[in-house]
Amino acid sequence: MRVRKRHRAPAILAIQTALAQARSCKNQEGAVAGDVDTLTRRAAATSPVVETASGRIRGVTADGAHAFKGIAYGASTAGSNRFMPPKKPEPWAGVRDAAVYAGRSPQAAAAPQRPELATVWGPVDTLPVGEDCLTLHVWTPGLDNARRPVMVWLHGGAFSYGSANSPRYDGIRLARRNDVVVVAVNHRLNIFGHLDLSQLGDERFAQSGNAGVLDLVLALEWVREHAARFGGDPANVTIFGQSGGGGKVSALLAMPRAKGLFHKAIVQSGASVRFAERGRTTRLADAVLKQLGLQADQLGALQALPLVRLQEVVAPAQATLPRPRLPLLDRYNFGPVIDGDLLPGHPFDPAAPMISDDIPVMVGGTKDESAIFLAPDDAVWNRTISEEEVRRRVAMVAGDTADRLIAYYKQRDAAAKPADRLITMLSASNFHVRSQLLADRKASRRKAPVWMYSFDWETPAFGGRLKSSHSVEVPFVFDTLHVIGEGHRKPGAQALADRVSRTWASFARNGSPANESIPSWPAYTAERRAVMQLDDTCRVADDPDGEVRATWSQVATG
Repeated sequence: MRVRKRHRAPAILAIQTALAQARSCKNQEGAVAGDVDTLTRRAAATSPVVETASGRIRGVTADGAHAFKGIAYGASTAGSNRFMPPKKPEPWAGVRDAAVYAGRSPQAAAAPQRPELATVWGPVDTLPVGEDCLTLHVWTPGLDNARRPVMVWLHGGAFSYGSANSPRYDGIRLARRNDVVVVAVNHRLNIFGHLDLSQLGDERFAQSGNAGVLDLVLALEWVREHAARFGGDPANVTIFGQSGGGGKVSALLAMPRAKGLFHKAIVQSGASVRFAERGRTTRLADAVLKQLGLQADQLGALQALPLVRLQEVVAPAQATLPRPRLPLLDRYNFGPVIDGDLLPGHPFDPAAPMISDDIPVMVGGTKDESAIFLAPDDAVWNRTISEEEVRRRVAMVAGDTADRLIAYYKQRDAAAKPADRLITMLSASNFHVRSQLLADRKASRRKAPVWMYSFDWETPAFGGRLKSSHSVEVPFVFDTLHVIGEGHRKPGAQALADRVSRTWASFARNGSPANESIPSWPAYTAERRAVMQLDDTCRVADDPDGEVRATWSQVATG
């Protein structure tokens, strides 16, 4: 059995040292007995132990809540388990340390970014990668029978990179201040999670294209089995995720295998209306095999290759395939596959999935999503891009409707610079329109309610160039503003974080985001299309930019 390497937490080492010192003082037997009893009680209080189905784990207590990190919910995915559906972990003896994170999944490199933005949202996860990566973290206010709402976080990274170990995702404040249990999940990504070999003749790999989302199903099964042991309610589980994590939530809403494992869903800046079909995913798999010099009858050899070799061929394989019209929506990336089984159809095309009719959904994003993606472009970053270049880029996305869209946004804000209008329009085309389609199609089912939001708060960092960019809302949701740079803070930010984290927790608790810290928030309907705009002052707007909503929808689906 393979054992994950972990570093012991300083608090645990201190307690163990103190116990050893106390026991060594044999000339003070009575005092020693008392000291040992006291220190044992302290150890139990600061290093709680929970029995899981696989074995006992020891966490830490800090800031009024308990944290258990790097818990194995699945076996290693290396060797013969590579590209296979996940398996439960082998049981272990003794007590396993769960005080620190345990590494991350092999992944692709994130898109190139301006050097000054490398840590724009706080420290990045630099833990080693490895295929023994099916781990999750739990934060809870109490190890009791309180049956708290459980919030399961699915990290971003476009199914290709990222991890649940980011300091922005530390769930301790969200858990403690809102009396919820927070879970964050690591799982297989990129080529390891979504290489679709199903059409190449070897039945062993029939589900390889969806291995990563099968990991999520196994994690949710673990949550159902263990939530009560951490003070949570297995009958009140909310999945929430941002960017690629929102895509994961979208996938789970359409997966029969996930039915009953969660009861509410929040999609942040990552609504996925469609996923890749097998023709596209098989072409990508063929390109990978070609890069490796393998034939379709040699698929077993893929399980013996070093993981680094597989990582090396991802970008070259993708580069051999044609680029799409909407690069952020429809590229040859690794991700979920519409296979007619695990994913019988697209999540929200042509309609919302009936299997999640009973699931309340909250969906939205940030006002200026594309600012971070356009930041590497000096002409955009420095606000020197010309009107002509803006039109050319918008036409690449919107075709013949570009002039109409540009005219609308010029009229809406005549003082805006061309770069800012480009950010606004590409935010709409690459993000907002998908959230709108998801909300429209979910609302049209008239079963469970849907709520829509827009996070409009703008960071003051870098002279305001990032505006309300993709990912800016995450530390507000987790109440982790303290981990991001000082340049992002301004008066009122913590008050907004209090409101946002409370709103997310209220939705998890009740299936409605309503709470006393925000204005009345009506559910989204086709008749009104109410959107909660989250900012220093929160307000509801009905069908914002409704004049071009239909045009953007046509761009995205046509």
